Amino acid sequence: MMRFDALVIGGGIAGISAAIRLARKGADVCLVSKSADPLECNSRYAQGGIVARGEGDTPELLKHDILEAGDGINCIEAVETLAAEGPDLVLDFLARELEVPFIRDESGYMLTREAAHSVRRILHVHDYTGRSIMEHLAGAAEAEERISRLTNYTAIDIITSTHHSVDYQVRYKPSRALGMYLLNNESGEVLPVFASAVVLATGGLGDIYQHTSNPRGAVGDGMAMAYRANVEIINAEFVQFHPTTLFHRDSDRFLISESVRGEGAKLLNREGEYFMSRYAPRLKDLAPRDEVARGIYRQIEKDKAGYVYLDARGIRDHDLKERFPSIFAACAAVNIDIRKDLIPVVPAAHYSCGGIKVDLEGRTSLEGLYAVGETACTGVHGANRLASVSLLEGLYYGVRTADAILCCSSDLADRLIRSIPPWVSPPGETSFDPVLIRSDLNQIQSTMWNYVGIIRTRKRLSRAFADLNYLNHRIERFYRSATLRRDVVELRNAIISALVVTRSALNNGQSIGCHYLQG
Repeated sequence: MMRFDALVIGGGIAGISAAIRLARKGADVCLVSKSADPLECNSRYAQGGIVARGEGDTPELLKHDILEAGDGINCIEAVETLAAEGPDLVLDFLARELEVPFIRDESGYMLTREAAHSVRRILHVHDYTGRSIMEHLAGAAEAEERISRLTNYTAIDIITSTHHSVDYQVRYKPSRALGMYLLNNESGEVLPVFASAVVLATGGLGDIYQHTSNPRGAVGDGMAMAYRANVEIINAEFVQFHPTTLFHRDSDRFLISESVRGEGAKLLNREGEYFMSRYAPRLKDLAPRDEVARGIYRQIEKDKAGYVYLDARGIRDHDLKERFPSIFAACAAVNIDIRKDLIPVVPAAHYSCGGIKVDLEGRTSLEGLYAVGETACTGVHGANRLASVSLLEGLYYGVRTADAILCCSSDLADRLIRSIPPWVSPPGETSFDPVLIRSDLNQIQSTMWNYVGIIRTRKRLSRAFADLNYLNHRIERFYRSATLRRDVVELRNAIISALVVTRSALNNGQSIGCHYLQG
């Protein structure tokens, strides 16, 4: 039996920051990663940067920009707290202590600007900021003796007192999280791991869509597990689509950072027209992401084309190969020189603004369960996320949640843990055809893209919910009889996440932010 003070599921910026803070304050932590590579997470692929403080910047100005992007339905207290304290944590912890090599010149940090920001306030490491931050955080975590890492383990379900205990007296008491059933992806063994505090930091759900910037397997694991444990979920309909991912048959899921437009690139249609003034007259190419993504989507429909162009040829203040080395290399690999060639781009599912409802200390509606990062909904993002705030939110609320756990977490009684049985595999385990699993996932992705995507209608949403609900029954029957593997667990989570998003979209009759209803 494995038992810890805290169990953190997910090793992105939010999860690993929480784990480091907990360990440094004396807690024994188990940090779990689904992939064999502990750095494989959404945070790793963040290109643009992380919000800090710009010249003449203030917490009030940052708050204004976040609220403006989020259409004003943000949690005011969460935004104010983040704007007041978050940028200082970036500078103190990441820049000074961990020495993340944010780009500087002789006068100081070279800050960039992205869409809907009033000033330049974004620290960056060229266009691989997330990778650099994660490498430094991984080094810090490796140095902490109190952190035990489990890599290549898939979380199956939250262990709760009322659902899993064989002691019926426990079931009459308030439910609480006790730990997690974890699947060893190599051996197939299922391991129960117990902890006084369980932290979900599993990232986003972009992979339930046909086109996404997310890595494979980002299917909303945390939200699906929380849903099955009857934990509150909020704002799930607000899925942000990034306006620009590279459109090429030989390139998959490669993001063209918003900071390229921040430095002056413009969107161009097939007729050579810079078209964003038609869809966002005031901010044009630097409008909030939902507006830009819809503008591109409509232009693609109008032109009856599969893509538009991003024109970076007019950027003169930077050497593009030096400023955007990852983007330059990825485009060069498919024979596009961004200094002189147009870049074909399409929108793609990028970020979930909603998720598991938490308070300002990361607590969920289930005692002992916390959530941080993209799987959580602090209310910071409202109906639409402001660019480069995601890394800031993950870092800040990861640390803040760790402090709350250290302050208020209660130990688990031995009797309670002993009442939890080991994992029992179904008696008639079936083998399965991986092609069928892939086919079911493709059906989920296609349904979400076509009916619950950038532009939605009531008819499309109703059709999606009916189709997904039917598919859910089939997948659940299959799951309960199949030999467990990572892709089986992910398929089950994907259909739950898709249903949660679709149901939330159906229940929200107001067209706002990322949830754009037409007609």
